[in-house]
Amino acid sequence: MPLLEVDNLQTHFHTRDGVVRAVDGISFHLERGEILGLVGESGSGKSVSCASLLGLVPQPPGRITAARMHFDGHDLHAGDEAILRRLRGRRIAMIFQDPMTSLNPHMTIVEQVIEPLLIHKLATRGEAVNQAVALLEKVGIRDARARLDSYPHEFSGGMRQRVMIAMALITRPEILIADEPTTALDVTVQAQILKLLRALAHEVGAAVIFITHDLGVVAELADRVAVMRRGRIVEQGPVLAVFENPQHPYTKGLLACRPRLDTPYRILPTVADFMEVTATADGGEVVREKPVDTARLRELTLAAPASVARDVAPPLLEVRDLKVHFAVRRGWFRTSNDYVKAVDGVSFTIPRGATLGLVGESGCGKTTTGRALLKLIEPTAGSITFDGRALEHLDAAGMLPLRKRMQIVFQDPYASLNPRLTVEQMLTEPMVVHGLGADAAARRARAVALLEEVGLEPRFMRRYPHEFSGGQRQRLCIARALAVEPEFIVCDECVSALDVSVQAQVLNLLKALQARRGLTYLFISHDLSVVKFMADEVAVMQAGRIVERAPAQELYRAPKMDYTRALLDAVPKADLQTLRARQGKV
Repeated sequence: MPLLEVDNLQTHFHTRDGVVRAVDGISFHLERGEILGLVGESGSGKSVSCASLLGLVPQPPGRITAARMHFDGHDLHAGDEAILRRLRGRRIAMIFQDPMTSLNPHMTIVEQVIEPLLIHKLATRGEAVNQAVALLEKVGIRDARARLDSYPHEFSGGMRQRVMIAMALITRPEILIADEPTTALDVTVQAQILKLLRALAHEVGAAVIFITHDLGVVAELADRVAVMRRGRIVEQGPVLAVFENPQHPYTKGLLACRPRLDTPYRILPTVADFMEVTATADGGEVVREKPVDTARLRELTLAAPASVARDVAPPLLEVRDLKVHFAVRRGWFRTSNDYVKAVDGVSFTIPRGATLGLVGESGCGKTTTGRALLKLIEPTAGSITFDGRALEHLDAAGMLPLRKRMQIVFQDPYASLNPRLTVEQMLTEPMVVHGLGADAAARRARAVALLEEVGLEPRFMRRYPHEFSGGQRQRLCIARALAVEPEFIVCDECVSALDVSVQAQVLNLLKALQARRGLTYLFISHDLSVVKFMADEVAVMQAGRIVERAPAQELYRAPKMDYTRALLDAVPKADLQTLRARQGKV
């Protein structure tokens, strides 16, 4: 008998724009020790499906109907809240997608990690703290005991995600629902987490539902895969069978449009290259597979790079010996007796119209470097020159005219969007600040065009950030950065929360905008495949310093540093040969 059975699960939301069928009749099962990969584009219903299992969907506006959900003899749909509370966190745990909004900003890390053990009375406080230290070190947090009294805002995005993973694993649950748990992690820590999840499944028979947009991770981890689109499962089966012989055109498109280290494309194919969708009169749709267009694939492979002569273009940005140190304050009087050298002597230049990729482990200083360039964090030392103008001594008023020319797409979309502003307000606000657009109507028209550019519909203009999925919120952040037509953009993990189909559209969009407007990017990412696709030059950071820097093709072909080679070796492999080897079918 399966550990979990779900039959005809439907979760609908009643909104001002009508009924949204977020989950529209899905069925699946989960055996003990099995890992199910749940993939699909942003907004397809993956997260809502799993939130429905745990009774975490707010009702209203949500409503779970016609669902049969059985877990080890418990009816999750008909059960009362007391039963769900006993199961949640102990027998069924969930790693949420957005760590900054899931962690309590008023509680220290240790209090949050040990809380499930104490609530369910599984350990004494001393035992719980020791277990927390061991697990935090397992998920890659160095000097875990020294960081126990830190707060969430003192961690990087990737480190916050590791805390969330430790908090979910600490009770050794029977089912672990992992909602994009490795999205914010670098490849080396991701490899550790995947190994940890496999061990949990094999050693104690725990089952895992792994929600992700990264098909490489699915190939590396999952036993079975279910592909979701618009609230429905369009294909499911053993992972090797689905990767080897996908049946649905949507699955074929997802497999094709993910950038890989060996990808031949200068422009990525998208799902639209593989299927055609026609709306029907009753509000449904008909999906037809497109025949393989060899001329189109050749065009994508042979597309000319951006017209800017990047090797001879003058530098738009010059950084010399940049340092950002943070004081460590301890004791009753919070005196400073040590420093964290987040950035410790970084130097580089970015030619106008070029892209510098910045890669490295979480906590190595990538994000701090990007924020220091825009004076969002005050540098400790060093020089920053933008278009011939020194920035290091400018105050907030001096930087204001440059904000229009220099923008950033933040790593955490939910934390960087104002929850009180609608989409229309958040997109038009920077236009008003910088005097763009003749009137409100012109600014609104520009906002609609921006939404369409990043793959969102104009009907979303009246919605608030909490009404979007994580990937959709990231698209809103990209649209907001483009609203003032900047020359230089710091892209801080700007596609990490996007599914591969939308990721391909956004990466192609960023390249097209660069070619059309001569944009310059600092592209920060832990996904080395994406960086290889986007960047002209790649800089590898470790412990606050750049340890290797070279043209992208050269660095990936012949890395000089052991650290760079380790990063490349940790990238999940989605090719059939590797997948067959993992399952012992070579």
